[in-house]
Amino acid sequence: MSWETLIAEKKMTGKHSDNGFILVTPVLDFTQIRPAEKAILGIREAIASIQEPNLPEVKVWITGEVGLEDDELAGMSAGTFTASLFSIVLVVAILLVAYQSVLLTVATFITLAMGMIFCGAFAAFSVKELNLISVAFAVSNMGLGVEYAIHFCLRYRDNLTLHVDKERAIRSTLVSTAPSLLLCAGTTAIGLYAFIPTDYKGVSELGLLAGTSLFICLIVTLALLPVLLKLLPAMSQAEAKSHHPFLQTLSEKLAALTLHYAKPITLGTALLAAVSIILVMQVKTDFNPINLRDPNTESVIAFKNLLKDPDTSPMTLTVLAENEQKAKDLQQKIEQLPSVDKTISLFDFIPSHQEDKLAIIEEMALLLGSQAQGFPPLRYDVDPTAAIKRVINTIDKVLPTKTDAHEISSLTHFKKELQDVLTELDTRLQPNRRLFIENIQTALLGTLPNAINELLDSLNAQEITLTGLPSELRERWLSKEGIYRIQIFPKHNLDDLTDLQTFITEVQSVAPETTDLPVMYWESMKEVIAAFQQAIIIALITIALLLYAIRRNVTDTLLVMAPLILAGLFTMASAVITGTPINFANIIALPLLLGLGVDNGIHMVEKLHHSMSEEQNIYQSSTARAMFYGALTTASSFLGLAFSPHQGIASMGLIITMGIFWIMTSTFIILPALSKLVLKHAD
Repeated sequence: MSWETLIAEKKMTGKHSDNGFILVTPVLDFTQIRPAEKAILGIREAIASIQEPNLPEVKVWITGEVGLEDDELAGMSAGTFTASLFSIVLVVAILLVAYQSVLLTVATFITLAMGMIFCGAFAAFSVKELNLISVAFAVSNMGLGVEYAIHFCLRYRDNLTLHVDKERAIRSTLVSTAPSLLLCAGTTAIGLYAFIPTDYKGVSELGLLAGTSLFICLIVTLALLPVLLKLLPAMSQAEAKSHHPFLQTLSEKLAALTLHYAKPITLGTALLAAVSIILVMQVKTDFNPINLRDPNTESVIAFKNLLKDPDTSPMTLTVLAENEQKAKDLQQKIEQLPSVDKTISLFDFIPSHQEDKLAIIEEMALLLGSQAQGFPPLRYDVDPTAAIKRVINTIDKVLPTKTDAHEISSLTHFKKELQDVLTELDTRLQPNRRLFIENIQTALLGTLPNAINELLDSLNAQEITLTGLPSELRERWLSKEGIYRIQIFPKHNLDDLTDLQTFITEVQSVAPETTDLPVMYWESMKEVIAAFQQAIIIALITIALLLYAIRRNVTDTLLVMAPLILAGLFTMASAVITGTPINFANIIALPLLLGLGVDNGIHMVEKLHHSMSEEQNIYQSSTARAMFYGALTTASSFLGLAFSPHQGIASMGLIITMGIFWIMTSTFIILPALSKLVLKHAD
């Protein structure tokens, strides 16, 4: 029982009255994946050492930046590992279906692994370290790198049916695929390089790494994959000609259906695009890093509990003042703002009306006299049976006089507890009986002497001044240079973006140099969104101009761009429908979707120029099959992430999966229908 709580709060159940804070600066070991692991284990051991087996548990929560990051690393390691295993198994299965060859699957994985190694080396050389945004270049490499290898392997497989000699098949594959893959890589890379001029460092570095990595992956594919195919045993012509009958039939029906119903598909697309434009206006953003983490970890639960209490919320603003008078004036102005609940500065630790309060304390000390000298230590009653029975008798006498239902219930419950104690005493023998008595008395009265002695010490109180405050307290609110810190608490929940913006705007109208977590979140969100908007616009314009310069045809350029724009529109609309806000994690899926959309558009438009008859199967070529299986493997790589406990990773997996679905829908269904209506072709 906390006697301090009873004395100070006058109640036994205060939500946070018995909570305390210990600020810990851990020693971080950056040679480990989890730098704070040893420090946190040390804290856990200290927690375990203070737990008395016969007393209620002391609950200690570890949170803060280090605790949050350690839980995130631990959760990501476990959750991502499981998701990665699932994805690898799924990708292997898809490649085996696509290639119908174990050796080609092995060659693809070796090529992808080497590409990732060289891309990682380039990242280490060029930007030295990765951040939350720039690390996404690995996502782009994985998705587009495997697509290049699939294009090469499927074309090689088809060429084996034409050339008995394996080397001639490899040479023919290299000559036929290199130009188109180079065009795709170049177009996508230029679009990604458009990210470089943006002001946000993470987005700029993402453009440099993702764009350059495309060329690295392509060079590795064109240089290493032919060597691997030459070293590996060749497929027989019979194996190369074999195709899955179900997929063959499905592709034929889909090809005829898409071209035959071109007008209805186009009208349906226009209607869907109009609905999507309306939905896109409702896209939500959430750039609070806490919401990206696993909500079931201890650090996140503790952090969110702190947010619920306005007195402990970390989402506060901080303002600095040059001197005492400016600090007092600024604090007074800020407290008048509608969005501000209260402010705290060093002056708030100085009690008001000290003369009157000291007079009352002095009078109390005189009244107590010698009793104020000290409270005796706890003495154990070896046999409290008689005392307990007297209390029970007293309860029996006063109960009939009570009318309050809550009071009657409390006394009745208390009486039952005392009777249970008597029963327990009767059944126990020494020395267990003595230990039981000591434990009860310690639990009930063990903290009373210290609490009373602290109260008695306060009777010797003296006037408190700024210079008399503890140094560790002063240092948190007043710098050595004489700069005062003012902490500002919000009146509303800052999870709401409107309240967050209002809180920051109002305080900055009085103190423009206001900073702290809310400002960091808000400014980061604005900069990231602005950077990506700028980069995407520049990328789309640059890609369109490059395509026009290469193809010299406005129609072809628009057809290539159509799947990209439609897929982006449909993906954002799907995010609204699924309730997935745009955040730091899933916004980095845009470069991958941009690359896939451009590549698929180029390949499909080129194919449609030669296969616009309903009798022809536009999906049976190695190019179309490579697009399909490439997208399928990429989606499978990230599908497992959608089930990760880490909310950011899960949202990224979901956005990428939805985006690839819409890219494939736009490329394989909508683009052929549009092409049927706008392309001039000979029957």
